[in-house]
Amino acid sequence: MIRILFICHGNICRSPICEFVFKDMVKNAGLADQFYIESRATHTDEIWNGRGNPVYPPAKKILLEHGITCDGKRAKLLDYSEYKEYDYFVGMDSENLHAMRRILHGDPDGKISLLLDYTDHPRSVADPWYTRDFETTYSDVVEGLTAFLQYLIDV
Repeated sequence: MIRILFICHGNICRSPICEFVFKDMVKNAGLADQFYIESRATHTDEIWNGRGNPVYPPAKKILLEHGITCDGKRAKLLDYSEYKEYDYFVGMDSENLHAMRRILHGDPDGKISLLLDYTDHPRSVADPWYTRDFETTYSDVVEGLTAFLQYLIDV
């Protein structure tokens, strides 16, 4: 089983979109039983007294517009202990990459990457928290996940 964590700053926009779109993609490809997929935050901005906030309403809306639900998902903080449990830690931008390396105490096994590095046009996944452009974020996510899934199939 391939274990994947998608990671962004607060775990309420980009990484949950990745988590649920990728779950849908592998299900539709008949590969769901080969993957364990979740998402995490690099900061506690969306976690209060140990309880994470739910997916940001506009992120939830863009998922629903594509027939994907994220019911029950709440922000959760990335923890050092997860490094040995997961095969891939996929971040959304260079800030996430820096924070992931700090939290995970480096990357001795080469498990950390950025989502759009799997594409022909590496860049950050657009952050809708600042732009409010969830369509562009969704498009970036689908582009990255399509390339990432192909990479995993080819490995």
